[in-house]
Amino acid sequence: MIHIIGAGLAGSEAAWQLASRGHKVLLSEMRPRWTTPAHTSDQAAEMVCSNSFKSDDPNSATGILKAELRRMDSLILRSAEATRVPAGTSLAVDREAFSRSVTTALKEHPHIQWEEAQIIAPDLSIPTILATGPLTTNPLADWLSAVTGSSRLHFYDAISPIVERDSIDMNIAWMAARYDKGGADFINCPLDKDQYERFLDALLSADRIPLNDLDTPYFEACLPIEVMADRGRETLRHGPMKPVGLDDPRTARWPHAVVQLRQDTLAGEHFNLVGFQTRLKWGAQRDVFRLIPGLGDAEFARFGSIHRNTYIQAPSILDASLQVKSIPGLWVAGQLSGVEGYLESAAGGLAAAFAVDRAMRGLAALPFPTATVIGSLLHYLAHASTKDFGPTNAMLGLLPPLPDGEVDIRGLKRSGGLRAVKQAKGGAHRKRSLEALEDHLHTAASLA
Repeated sequence: MIHIIGAGLAGSEAAWQLASRGHKVLLSEMRPRWTTPAHTSDQAAEMVCSNSFKSDDPNSATGILKAELRRMDSLILRSAEATRVPAGTSLAVDREAFSRSVTTALKEHPHIQWEEAQIIAPDLSIPTILATGPLTTNPLADWLSAVTGSSRLHFYDAISPIVERDSIDMNIAWMAARYDKGGADFINCPLDKDQYERFLDALLSADRIPLNDLDTPYFEACLPIEVMADRGRETLRHGPMKPVGLDDPRTARWPHAVVQLRQDTLAGEHFNLVGFQTRLKWGAQRDVFRLIPGLGDAEFARFGSIHRNTYIQAPSILDASLQVKSIPGLWVAGQLSGVEGYLESAAGGLAAAFAVDRAMRGLAALPFPTATVIGSLLHYLAHASTKDFGPTNAMLGLLPPLPDGEVDIRGLKRSGGLRAVKQAKGGAHRKRSLEALEDHLHTAASLA
C-alpha cells in the first residue's frame, strides 16, 4: 500500500499513475469535512484560483511540459483537454467539470481507496507522498517542519472574481482575442484615459482585507491588482490591462486600457476577470469593478480573495526525485514542494509517482533529465540557493542552454525579429526535451 495525502492536482496525478502501475493506493483527502480558506467543494483537483493551464504554444515552457505530460499519460492533462473552454491560445477548463472528471477516474479505479481523513502525522512505515498543497493544515505542516528540521516558508496568493455572463453589457464590450490569435474567445471591456484614471483612483483608495503577517511576501507572478497599481499609475496598462493588439470595433483603434474576461464554464454563463486577483473587501470589489465599462451592472458569481500559501525549503529537504533526503519513503509533491501552477503541480505528482514506483520495485531513483521541463523544475527544487529560494513556474530559463550555433540568432533577427528568435529557441528546446524524455523512459524501462 502507498499512502498519498491530498487529492489536489499533484496527489490526484500521483494516485492515478501509481494505481495504473498496479500499486494499491490509499488516497486521503480531508474535504469536505475539513476545508480551507480557498476550497469550496469535495472534488479532487479543485482549481481555486484561475481556470487556466496557460499557453498551448508548443514552443513555450508550458507547451513543452504539456507534451511531456501527454507522453506519460497524465490524468490531469487528459481531463483538462476533455473539459476545455474557449481561451484563445491557452488551455482553460470548466473547473467544475474538470474536477468531476478527475474525481470519477480516481474513485472508479479498483486500486485506489479514497478516504475522508485529516492526517496530522503520517505513518512513515508506509511509502508516503505528501501532496497537501499550499493550504496544508498547521498540524501537518508543523509535523513536517519537525521531522525535516526546516521551518515553513510562506507567500500570499490571491483569486480573481467571476461575473455572470448575462450581466455584462455587450453593447460596450466585445469578443476578440489579442491580434486575433486563437479565435474571439475573450470578452474585452475598453477604457479611455479618463475612465482608466477614475478606475485607478477608486482601486487605490478602496478598502483592503488586512494581512495577518506583514512579513510574508506576495507571489510576484500573481500579484493582487491593487498591489500592482501601488507600483505606479501605468503599471496596469503594461500588465493585465494592456490594450496592445485589441482593436475596439467601434473606433478601429486600441483603447487606452482594457479588461479581459475568460470563459469559466462549458455552458459559458460565468467569466473570470483575467489577472484581477485581489485582496479588496467584497463590497469594495463590487463598487470598484463596476466602474469598468461593460461591467456597470455586473453580478458576481464569486468575489476575489486572498490566502497565505505554505511551501518548504526544498533545496535543503528534497532530492531531484522529490524524496525527503533525511527520510527514505517520504516524498513531497505539488505546490508544497515549491513549484507554482496547476500544470507544474501535476508534473510534480507524476514525478513523485515515478520515483515511488521505482522504490517499490527495489530500484534506484532515476531523476528526469534537466533537458526536460519536468526535470528542470525538479532540479531547481533540489539545487536552488536556499538564501533566496521561492516558488517557481515552468520556464525555459530553467533549462540548460542550447549548444552554440543551435539557433541562427543573427539571421532570425534580421528576417523575423525577436519573436522569430524566441520561437526558434523554444522549438529547439522542445525537440531536445522530447528526445531526452524518450531516452529517459527507455532507460527506465530497460533497468526495471
